Amino acid sequence: MKICYFHAFSGISGDMTVGALVDAGADSGQLIEGLNSLGAGAEFKIEKTKRHGITASKFHVFGGEQKAHRHLPHILKMIDASALPPAAKRNTARVFQKLGEAEAKVHGVPIEKVHFHEVGAVDSICDIAGACLGLELLGIDAVYASAINTGGGTVNTEHGVLPVPAPATAELLTGKPVYSRGPEMELTTPTGAALLATLAEGFGPMPPMQIRSAGYGAGDKDFPEHANVLRVLVGEASG
Repeated sequence: MKICYFHAFSGISGDMTVGALVDAGADSGQLIEGLNSLGAGAEFKIEKTKRHGITASKFHVFGGEQKAHRHLPHILKMIDASALPPAAKRNTARVFQKLGEAEAKVHGVPIEKVHFHEVGAVDSICDIAGACLGLELLGIDAVYASAINTGGGTVNTEHGVLPVPAPATAELLTGKPVYSRGPEMELTTPTGAALLATLAEGFGPMPPMQIRSAGYGAGDKDFPEHANVLRVLVGEASG
């Protein structure tokens, strides 16, 4: 069984996830081809960079309707009409469903009425689809994750200044092991939280495995105190 272990010591976001999976060996050409089939009008770039001395891959999304406020049915239609592999389609839809349920609970509205604000923008749609496709391209059978560093302080959102973890992030991570360390800013986004809340089978120490590859996805900022990367370890379960 092939395992992917997410080490979220500097939190997790959608773009960090895609960067880490490509860094671990997911074919970038096939990934971008799959994302183009969403018809979002976006362009993509994956570049090598460094965070606190560690080489990592940074995933960028350019163009498209970045500020469009989409509802869940519209996003699900985009996913269904794409050329993503069936399993990647299912997982992408599952992540958005989980995200929609969290947003609906936080804002006290029916799920079909949820405006997806930041996570309904093209970059977030492509981040989530790219993460699910990256796992598929690597042939991952099971996902596990460490305890999650949420960051601290506050974050500016469409709803104004909110505490970290943001309400939707806190809802998604209910029952999961979390902590706050490092700079006073958002390290784990709702997108990143939704990916792990939906796809991870367990949280905690790394399961017994033979590591085949490691990948590092770069966050936006370079911190002085630690490498702002998401690490993924890919390998075979060793029992």
